[in-house]
Amino acid sequence: MAIHPIDYRYGTPEMRAVWTEESRFACIVRAEAALARAGADFGLVPEAAADRIGENAKRASLSRAKEIEAEINHDMMAIVKAIAEVCGESGGWVHYGATSNDILDTATGLQLKESLGLLDAKLRNLLSILLKRSHDTRHLVCAARTHGQIGVPTTYGLRFAIWAAETARHLDRLSELTPRVAVGQLTGAVGTQAALGEKGMEIQDRMMELLGLVPVAVSNQVIARDRYAEYFMFLANVATTLDKIGIALRTLQRSEIAEVEEAFGKKQVGSSTMPHKRNPIRSEQVCGLARVIRSAVEPALQNNTLWDERDLTNSSCERVIFPEATILADHCISLLTRVLEGLVIREENIRKNLDLLHGVNMAESVMIALAGKGMDRQQAHEMVRVASMKALAEGKPLDEVLAQDPAAARWLSRQDIHDLLNPDRYTGTAVQQVERLYTNLKRNYLNG
Repeated sequence: MAIHPIDYRYGTPEMRAVWTEESRFACIVRAEAALARAGADFGLVPEAAADRIGENAKRASLSRAKEIEAEINHDMMAIVKAIAEVCGESGGWVHYGATSNDILDTATGLQLKESLGLLDAKLRNLLSILLKRSHDTRHLVCAARTHGQIGVPTTYGLRFAIWAAETARHLDRLSELTPRVAVGQLTGAVGTQAALGEKGMEIQDRMMELLGLVPVAVSNQVIARDRYAEYFMFLANVATTLDKIGIALRTLQRSEIAEVEEAFGKKQVGSSTMPHKRNPIRSEQVCGLARVIRSAVEPALQNNTLWDERDLTNSSCERVIFPEATILADHCISLLTRVLEGLVIREENIRKNLDLLHGVNMAESVMIALAGKGMDRQQAHEMVRVASMKALAEGKPLDEVLAQDPAAARWLSRQDIHDLLNPDRYTGTAVQQVERLYTNLKRNYLNG
């Protein structure tokens, strides 16, 4: 019976597969096999026993481990016993020299490594879409807004480029944090490796080499949770970028703005009672789930404040937040990528909104021109401000008001004012910025 919406509504098949109970069990089994092999390489475990464990451990079943757990009430020891059963006489060497969290945290490292690989690929795909949108719309002039009010023009290309640059920084963060997060340990009961003898450090290094993980330098019974806190803050940061983009798309899809629109299927229903509705439900879903992803940060930080060499307060919490936050983050990246791929851009409405204030939004252009011709900058600001307020109050175009102002006329001709109020001529270096970013990010992140 499905309970959590991840089971039936959210998440991609590939990321859900990483965090299934079966997958975690398989990672634990891999860790135990690698432990036996590493132990054998340094004479701690008989070669024949390590070989047999490596050959047979994968035959252990989750169902059998659960049967044993029901009897002994210890999940890790139940898995050890289930593996030992399928390894015959060599089963006595399973888990030799390790404590539970050596295996459990190492298994988490395996899951995180796979998850980060998937997230890397998804973010690169998102980046690719954002860069294409940016390049395709680099000349598309639109109204910029500050404080929810129309300001001087920008371009859609620059808007998409800003999001692309942010996504690229997330890829940098992912690359940097992976060796700190995808780690494993073999440090024993309290971190001293006493059960492994003088070769403990070498055995740990070999075990992690076999698993493709970075070994911890030092630890107590558990891997320090600052590593995992960094991972959850990364997911929260990514989710917040997606949230920001989603909010922008939802705002721009408002009926009174209507500059963009999520793709809408021919048979898609927008509302159960208002047949005309075309709601931005995918962007809204991303924004809603971002709140859940960010909520994992606080418990993740608290998980680093364990008592002494460890307590168990992190365990139950992590069973929830690792799969939930990871699967939802992956889901949101995939969902927003599809939204951006199919995004409809309404150029006619973009132009309408750009011209909505009849030139008042171009007041800065006039002020700068006046100052450039020699008028005191503050004086120019005040003159254009007064003219703008009059234009807004009387519902007149700004060029008409300025043309009637003798002070403005002394400095600017009617043609000057007309040209200065043309939004297509006041986008600065927006196109060049987009083109430079497009080239650099494609080369550095997309192999081309």
